[in-house]
Amino acid sequence: MRTLLFGLIFILPPFLKPWVLRRFCGARVGKHVAIGWFATIAAREIELGDYAAVRAATLIRLDGVFRLGRQSEISNFCLIYGASDLEIGDQCYIGPQCLLNCDEPVRMSYYSALGPRSMVFTHGSFLPFTQGYWVKLAGVTIGSYVWCAAGVFLHPGVEIGDECFVNSRSVVTQSIPPGSVVEGNPARIVQPMAAVRRKMSPRRVDAALQQVLRDFARITLEREMGITEIIREPNRLAFGWEGRRYVVLIAPSTMAVDAIPAAAPGETVVYLANLPEPLPSPAQLWLDAAHLRAWVTEDPVYEGLRVFMQRYYGMRFTLQDMHSVRHV
Repeated sequence: MRTLLFGLIFILPPFLKPWVLRRFCGARVGKHVAIGWFATIAAREIELGDYAAVRAATLIRLDGVFRLGRQSEISNFCLIYGASDLEIGDQCYIGPQCLLNCDEPVRMSYYSALGPRSMVFTHGSFLPFTQGYWVKLAGVTIGSYVWCAAGVFLHPGVEIGDECFVNSRSVVTQSIPPGSVVEGNPARIVQPMAAVRRKMSPRRVDAALQQVLRDFARITLEREMGITEIIREPNRLAFGWEGRRYVVLIAPSTMAVDAIPAAAPGETVVYLANLPEPLPSPAQLWLDAAHLRAWVTEDPVYEGLRVFMQRYYGMRFTLQDMHSVRHV
C-alpha cells in the first residue's frame, strides 16, 4: 500500500498532494505546505510544519519518521532514503541535488542548511565484513545555525555542534565542536566562528539594510522585474509596478515609531524596519529585520523583498498571519 501511494503522490498535481498525505497516510500537514511536481513522500510517520516545502522531483522514501519543520524547505532533485528517520527543525534548508542516506537517524536542529549536492551517509560498507573489512552504521546530527556549503560530505556518526560553518567540498569524518569553521578533506578546524562573525550594533544593522536595499534594486527590481525607472534615496526606493506606485522604506533604529512616514494617497509602502519594538500595525507591510518577522501577504514587491533577503542574505523571516493578528 505504501509503495502504491508513493507512486500515486508522485504523479498527482501539487495541490492534491498534501490532502492525499493527510487523508490516506495519516500525515500531520500544516498550513500552506507545498509539494512540487513529481515529488513524493513515503514514511511510517509524516509531519510537515506550516509553510514547509518539498520542491519538484524530490523523492523521500523512509521506513521511519519524516518530520519537516515550519518554513523548512527541501529543494529540487533530492534523493532521501533509508530504514530510519529524518527529522528537520524549523527554518532549515536542503539544497538541490542532495543525497541523504537515513539507514540510521539523521537530525537537523534549527536554522541550519545543507548546500547543493551535499551528501549525508549513515551506513558505510561494501566489502565483506566476514573477511575483515569494516562496517559503520551511525546516525548524523546537525545542530542549530549550521551552514554546510555546496558539496559537503558527512560520514556516518558525525555530529556538528551549533554555530558552525563547513566550507564547500569538505569531507567531514569526525564530529565538530560548536562555534567552529572547518574545511578540507578530511575537514579540519581552521578558526573559531567568533573570529569571522561580526558584532552587530543597531547602527551597523542600519548600514547593512542600506546595502540590502541597493542590491534589491539592482538584482530583483532591475534584472528580475525589469523596472528601469527607480528613484534611489538614502533609506528609500520609489518605483512603479503594474500600475501601482511603490516605496520601499528603511525605518532605522534611530527613528521613533510615530516619526515613520505614512503612505501617500495612491502609494504602497513596504517598510524594512530595524526597530527595538515588535512589528507595528498589521494593516501595514512591515518586514521586521530586528526580530526576523514578516507578514503573510500576496503583495509581489513585499514578497520579492522577503525572498531576496532570504536567498541572498540568509534572513529567514518567521511568517505571521496578518488576519489572525488583527483579530487577537
